[in-house]
Amino acid sequence: MRQSPSIVPLDRLDRDIYLVLEDFGARAGCAWRETDEQDTDRETVLRDLLSGQYAYPVRIVAFNAIEGWSRDATEDIADALAERAARERLDLTSALEAFVQANASLPVALQLALPLRGAA
Repeated sequence: MRQSPSIVPLDRLDRDIYLVLEDFGARAGCAWRETDEQDTDRETVLRDLLSGQYAYPVRIVAFNAIEGWSRDATEDIADALAERAARERLDLTSALEAFVQANASLPVALQLALPLRGAA
């Protein structure tokens, strides 16, 4: 039997893909967010989390269909968010701060930028 070619180019799938499980509240529950294919890389997910695109993230998974693996990336993403927030002095929403506190691998102490009165 002759095998037909795939309609999806393989190079589009040969990369790590990240998906976010979000909690939409008691009535709606949790769901994997629908997203465009080009917005499923690690950096875009980090940017979207920091910009408030996800209100209450619960879990993040990563997978690579061509390599045949999947894993829970929640801890890695929480660590990256904590590191970036500290480095760039970013304010996190209370929900995102709770996500980082609950999932980071190391104890996280997010330092908020406070003005020093009388400091010259």
